[in-house]
Amino acid sequence: MNELEKRLLSVLLVCVLCASVIACGAKQDPMEKVKDLDFTVITEDKLPEELFSMIEEKKVSPFKITFQDQGFLYICVGYGEQETAGYSIAVNELYETGNAVYIDTNLIGPGPEEKGKLTPTYPYVVVKTENVNKSVVFD
Repeated sequence: MNELEKRLLSVLLVCVLCASVIACGAKQDPMEKVKDLDFTVITEDKLPEELFSMIEEKKVSPFKITFQDQGFLYICVGYGEQETAGYSIAVNELYETGNAVYIDTNLIGPGPEEKGKLTPTYPYVVVKTENVNKSVVFD
């Protein structure tokens, strides 16, 4: 291999290495969290009427729905009929990725004082956040 071929090969290897570094840096995992989203838990009396009607129709069974209104995104998670009162729902995470909004909720059971009272309830949570025009993934 002569000197010119060695130099060309070196330049080619440097170009390939630079292209690899740039390509790796440009890729972002679409599942990687970009940012946490600010949200408000909405009470029943503050729900848009159309959304309230949708929830009333679905609340007997577990449900996951989204609703958009006036620049806001409402994310609703219902846990269906429960035998007693006293349930609460924790919103563990609400965040945006490159291609979606992710929400993770958890149903928290009633305390011992509620377990003996057989009164059916339909626990659900509605969070209101900015509408980022991405699909919602329920975790």
